[in-house]
Amino acid sequence: MHTTFLDRQSPPHIVTLVLIAGLAALSLNMFLPSLPGMAAHFGVDYALMQLSVSAYLAVSAVMQLLVGPISDRFGRRRVVMAALVVFLLATLGTLLAPSAGMFLGFRLMQAVVATTFVLSRAVVRDMVPEAEAASMIGYVTMGIAMVPMVGPVIGGALDEAIGWQANFVFLLLFGCATLGLVWGDMGETTRRGGVSFAEQARQYPILLRSRRFWGYCLSSVFASGLFFAYLGGAPFVGTQVFGLSPAQVGYYFALPALGYAMGSFLSGRFAKHVGTDKMVLAGTLVATLALSLAIGLETLGMSHPLIFFGAVGVTGIGNGLALPSANAGLMAIRPELAGTASGLAGTLTIGGGAALSALAGAMLGPGSGAMVLIVLMTLSSAASVLAILWVMRRRAQLGV
Repeated sequence: MHTTFLDRQSPPHIVTLVLIAGLAALSLNMFLPSLPGMAAHFGVDYALMQLSVSAYLAVSAVMQLLVGPISDRFGRRRVVMAALVVFLLATLGTLLAPSAGMFLGFRLMQAVVATTFVLSRAVVRDMVPEAEAASMIGYVTMGIAMVPMVGPVIGGALDEAIGWQANFVFLLLFGCATLGLVWGDMGETTRRGGVSFAEQARQYPILLRSRRFWGYCLSSVFASGLFFAYLGGAPFVGTQVFGLSPAQVGYYFALPALGYAMGSFLSGRFAKHVGTDKMVLAGTLVATLALSLAIGLETLGMSHPLIFFGAVGVTGIGNGLALPSANAGLMAIRPELAGTASGLAGTLTIGGGAALSALAGAMLGPGSGAMVLIVLMTLSSAASVLAILWVMRRRAQLGV
């Protein structure tokens, strides 16, 4: 059977997977130090401009629910390329937008690139079995963390030197380069034709009835949720509570990304040997303990940017340990529906993240301190521990 260039069957290099997902991460966090300045530029409240994070997350949640089944049916390569093209057009729109409303409209269109998080994991699961998938996803997410780690730093510096628009010019150029790399390197990893939508519809309830799937999924949702709450509130805490400049906020934003890279490296190194459940439990405990310590120090009056951002940096290590194994576990329930499982988990993760991000933004206002945000993050992290303990208890009962 004739195979077109669009359908060629060659697995991508790990660098390609890192960059397509890294672009999505960069799009989410690069401009965060500029949010207060962008609100002033458009003459709107910070809460409205913060929708460029929370509403973006909500739209990407819906899209991730759809992209998994679509990529299972039509292939990962075609879907990734289509998402990148739409992202580039939307990014151009953000640069030309004359008002906050128009900007937010194009910003929501940019959310299509978040689907690459789902597809990068699904491609890994296409290529290797569960035990190896956790390790490989760990290495991929380590690389992903390295890409946006410098994003807020660069974004804050560009904002002070040129203006907030420079962030979106950077994203436009990065997106063009990534599209070229995908065209040249990323072959198709699903079997030709994929799984029909009717077949997926028949098998979808199997995922929804699986307690193991829900346990891994909820642990991932709440572990990620603490970070999304941080995204919604940290720009305010950094500038209004600690009096930092956009560039300084950008520097501190590198700490959780650095922690995530470290945790992901350890996950890639040890997940195959330690096991899925133990890796998730270890990571969620690390994050929860770090935030609990931050609450204690804040209660004692020891409020400082290094304490706040440092604690979040340690939660990054915890998430780097936990999330690769949680994602590998939930995709192993039905390997032929890896894209669907990843998409469903992505939707719940991003949807929950959007709610926590919006809640964090709403809870912070004049007179607010860092404690409100730290407590919200701690509650989310503690829930991730309970979810993986539920999985481990269930597996112990079944003897698996």
